[in-house]
Amino acid sequence: MHYLPMKSQIQVALLTSDEWSRLRDLRLRSLLDSPDAFGGTLETEKSFSEADWRSKFITLDYLVASLDSQDIAIMSVEVLHGDHGATCWIGGCWSDPLFRGQGAFRALFAYVDMHCLSKGWQRQGLGVWTDNYAAIAAYNALGFVEAGEKKASERQPGRFYMHMVRDSE
Repeated sequence: MHYLPMKSQIQVALLTSDEWSRLRDLRLRSLLDSPDAFGGTLETEKSFSEADWRSKFITLDYLVASLDSQDIAIMSVEVLHGDHGATCWIGGCWSDPLFRGQGAFRALFAYVDMHCLSKGWQRQGLGVWTDNYAAIAAYNALGFVEAGEKKASERQPGRFYMHMVRDSE
């Protein structure tokens, strides 16, 4: 008799500043994989010190999705009163290409939904490049809708981004 292995469940954790090295490792992996998707650069962030990484936790919460103890996705959440009524801003969303489509972002946003009232995460906003069709489709599947007009990027001339918003249930 053959048994199929049980499918592992994605775990989500809120990182602390003592876990700065997990943040660093995921962020550098994301910049290596998708250098044009984020505001930072691999060259700059590779040179950050431990103190630089720890300082990021002052204004941002970092959520990490793991599968079988391997970190596979990350995103940051900043509490603020932002555009389009957002109570927080999502940033740095990235998942390891080997694990895309397996529910990591769904697990991250389920965590956001579960903690939205206590953390001030009721209405999430984010920015996404208008030519990043896979990300837009993923955000739509999670309940995000386009908000406002497309905007020209100041950091990357010739590129445009848009805002999307989502309300936790």
